[in-house]
Amino acid sequence: MTAVRCVDLCKTYRQGDEDIKALDHVSIDIEEAGFVCLSAPSGGGKTTLLNAIGGLDMPDSGEVWVADRRIDQMSKGELAELRLSSIGFVFQAYNLIPVLTARENIEFVMQVQGVPAKQRAEQSLAILEEVGLSGLEDRRPAEMSGGQQQRVAVARAIVSRPALVLADEPTANLDSKTSDELMTLFTELNRHHNTTFVIATHDQRVMRYAKRLVRMLDGRIVDDIAQDAA
Repeated sequence: MTAVRCVDLCKTYRQGDEDIKALDHVSIDIEEAGFVCLSAPSGGGKTTLLNAIGGLDMPDSGEVWVADRRIDQMSKGELAELRLSSIGFVFQAYNLIPVLTARENIEFVMQVQGVPAKQRAEQSLAILEEVGLSGLEDRRPAEMSGGQQQRVAVARAIVSRPALVLADEPTANLDSKTSDELMTLFTELNRHHNTTFVIATHDQRVMRYAKRLVRMLDGRIVDDIAQDAA
């Protein structure tokens, strides 16, 4: 089964007097339970492609399909529902709510989804244990290391077991040891829960974990390689 299908995507940004082709006729299929890294230099198109897949930014032309649903024609409300129910996001900047504890940050998504309080509490504690943060549930982001904050962000992204997780430079603010721990966690989630991962990165350490490495340059896919993951 195909988790993501992009067909002939084009996206152009205006930068001063120049038009920049962020996506230049990009087509790609990503299988369910895939573990794909999108690699490109800055401005190469990887984040634009990731945002298109997540419905955060629409292409100028082309088609984007997620779980057999064409999302580039959805309304804002439909996109919001899809992201809430089916897609987990992990960003470079963590995007945690500073006044909430780790557990409350994770429960926030479930609260919006309408999950009952008792179930939210149980699931948040279980996912904190899964990401190696048992005992830290009452700490706020400022009381945690960068690696711990990123683990909370991952827990928030996966607590509802989305079919697809999109991660944009998730290791950019982490040291090499913490980066390896995070990627090992992603790998385990991919194997044990069949979660599809699409990760935009320029970090060579991250690329080693991918089952498939897609290289982009100037808005085009220039390489698409299956590889033995670390």
